[in-house]
Amino acid sequence: MTAPQDTRPLVEAKTVSKSFAARGLFQRGTVQTVRDVDAAIARGETVGLVGESGSGKSTLGRIMLGLTAATSGSVEFDGKPLAELSAENLRRQRRRMQIVFQDPFGSLDPRRRVGAQIADGLAIHELAPSGERAARVGELLAKVGLDRSHAKRFPHEFSGGQRQRVGIARALATQPDFLVADEPVSALDVSIQAQIVQLLVSLQGELGLAMLFISHDLSIVRHLCHRVMVMYLGRVVEQGPAQTLFATPAHPYTRALISATPKLRPAERQQRILLAGDPPSPSNPPSGCAFRTRCPHAIAKCSETVPELRPFGDLKVACHRAEDIA
Repeated sequence: MTAPQDTRPLVEAKTVSKSFAARGLFQRGTVQTVRDVDAAIARGETVGLVGESGSGKSTLGRIMLGLTAATSGSVEFDGKPLAELSAENLRRQRRRMQIVFQDPFGSLDPRRRVGAQIADGLAIHELAPSGERAARVGELLAKVGLDRSHAKRFPHEFSGGQRQRVGIARALATQPDFLVADEPVSALDVSIQAQIVQLLVSLQGELGLAMLFISHDLSIVRHLCHRVMVMYLGRVVEQGPAQTLFATPAHPYTRALISATPKLRPAERQQRILLAGDPPSPSNPPSGCAFRTRCPHAIAKCSETVPELRPFGDLKVACHRAEDIA
């Protein structure tokens, strides 16, 4: 994808961490799901966020939207810390920040027609007089590839792909500048996934959105995103331009993820890197590098010190042995 012209961050997370209280039958204390993460997204830029389930991707996305408060660190939107905004000013900023959820059916009210749900943002933020909202809803439905008459339908009358288009239309209703797409195609059939991804590419280019695209599917991330961040157990272990990261990944975890991506062309196929064991529990992470318990290149230093995210060519990588295994 073409890089954005304006590289100044629209939304920026600075050393954010998030802990939750653990209240299980056999578990007490806290679970830290995000650990000292820095992230910035410019206007017109799409940043992919990848990693296994439980790595903290969705939590980071919600923190950057201000939906979840960080335990420490800060988030700035358009140069203003969200935590310092008054309730009224934060409500106004909400118009500029929206989310597309993973489950297109669960994110819609089954008892209300979709046109009314899309119009909610217009009414709450006073973006259109009541007499003009129906026309605006029709325009939004047409923009996402649906018929204007679909505004009168209920969510159960749509297919999964159509419901996700409704979710995107609802997110666009407030004319946002920043959009978090949280696994927006994982619940859809493969043929429908391609349509939704192409729709997001088109809308991002047309509207100049800053987008955080959270996904397990690296092939989609490679196609859609300008930059990629790789998370493991709450930390960013590698980040950089998508083209560079997929061509020459520096972290062993990123290499394993990329090797697991199916490839159609025999020349592009590589030997699958199989990781030993399961990801550690966030409530009891290993000392030092959290990935060391599954890393074939781990040495004693990896258990003693948490690797810093440092420059490595055009990338940034958190690995003590990046130079040795390059």
